[in-house]
Amino acid sequence: MPLVRKPSLAPGPAPAEPDAAQLAAAFVSASDEARWSAARSAADAPGGLALLSAALARETVPRVREAMFTALARIGTPDAAAVAARSLRSDDAAERTAALDALRAMPAAAAGHLPQLLADPDADIRLLACDLARNVAAADANRLLTDLLKRDTATNVCAAAVEVLAETGDAAALPALAECAARFPDDPFLAFAIQVARDRVGSR
Repeated sequence: MPLVRKPSLAPGPAPAEPDAAQLAAAFVSASDEARWSAARSAADAPGGLALLSAALARETVPRVREAMFTALARIGTPDAAAVAARSLRSDDAAERTAALDALRAMPAAAAGHLPQLLADPDADIRLLACDLARNVAAADANRLLTDLLKRDTATNVCAAAVEVLAETGDAAALPALAECAARFPDDPFLAFAIQVARDRVGSR
């Protein structure tokens, strides 16, 4: 018997973009579930980034915030990275961690903000920015972190930069490492970290 082909299914209509007005209303809803659903849809909505930026500034529920950071990472533009980076200043450790995770998920977009973050007056921001440098191109991380080592006065920030350079640095980092060791001769932990980094970089 001849084979009978099944009729091919016609492609269905493309899913509609989320309605911006409905999302804006959901983001100010008292329902955590409504705000969470809005966050999950916002990356595909016209004006979604602006809605996320405003909503994130007032959100207090961790699950909803995490959905917002996931949406920012999906958008993945420098403007989205700027919104996520704003939360690095939060007093809430969970929010800072979620912001870092989002920035790690969009390294190309985050990279453009690293020079500013590494020069921030707040040492805690500079320390977090050192961690983000792990995710950019090694040559860029090397340049940014060696510049940091030449000027930074906070030993914990320098230690964070040294740790990353131990993993990704090249020979161009050696003079900055030596200079940093000379500037902090009385810090045994930093001296040890620098020696480890110099040994690792020198062996590559």
